[in-house]
Amino acid sequence: MKSPTVKIIIATHKKYHMPQDEIYLPLHVGAEGKKDETGDELDLGYIKDNTGDNISELNSSFCELTGMYWAWKNLEADYIGLVHYRRCFVIDGHPITYKELKPYLGQIKIFTPKKRKYIIETLKAHYGHTHYPEHLDVTKAVLIEKYPNYESAYERAVSRTWGYMFNMMLMEKKSFCDYCAWLFEILFEVYRKIDSSNYSEFAKRYVGRISELLFNVWIDQQLKSGEIKKSEVKELRCNIEEDWLVKMPAFLNAKFFGKKYENSF
Repeated sequence: MKSPTVKIIIATHKKYHMPQDEIYLPLHVGAEGKKDETGDELDLGYIKDNTGDNISELNSSFCELTGMYWAWKNLEADYIGLVHYRRCFVIDGHPITYKELKPYLGQIKIFTPKKRKYIIETLKAHYGHTHYPEHLDVTKAVLIEKYPNYESAYERAVSRTWGYMFNMMLMEKKSFCDYCAWLFEILFEVYRKIDSSNYSEFAKRYVGRISELLFNVWIDQQLKSGEIKKSEVKELRCNIEEDWLVKMPAFLNAKFFGKKYENSF
């Protein structure tokens, strides 16, 4: 019997030391229009997300999702996934390999990061404190208009104090394609409705942040409807490079003093 194939894109905008296992495919996201110091087209030596069917030009708002879209439209594999150049799924401190994944392939449909726990506030409250709460109002309205049966899943997901974050996942191809079709239909409409012309470069990345919450909504609905069984979802550890001496004060300032995030951590 043929072994399932796996392709995990590594979204990056810079050269980086990449995992060497054959399942990984570094992808230059936001490649459209990027120039090097000489004025030539920037070439990192990786496949670019402005090839094939793509939305590379939307990267300033969609972030790593331009890579997800590229994978959806251009990759062929039994399992397709997305990680980041500084953030991968790991086992024993190293990026997970095909050999380590293989025992789960065919049994697990969705691999997610370990739950991120906010403890003192819900996902909805956290987004509202750190970004712009009206984004979620627009997102909910679009979701209900297009997929009214997802309203309860939305309320359950954003009312939790934990979530699967980072836009990281590895999915059986059918689930991945189903998710992308659902997700991008919603996000393109949200993007059309929100005027971000006066946003800072950091604030313009809101579409990528909204999608983190929608991933939780989609999984909740799949589990509730029986499309996916709980036993078919597996959490994986991921390495996270964060400076908590910087992030924790920003988190508390956002929650208690209304100071929005102004940069990544």
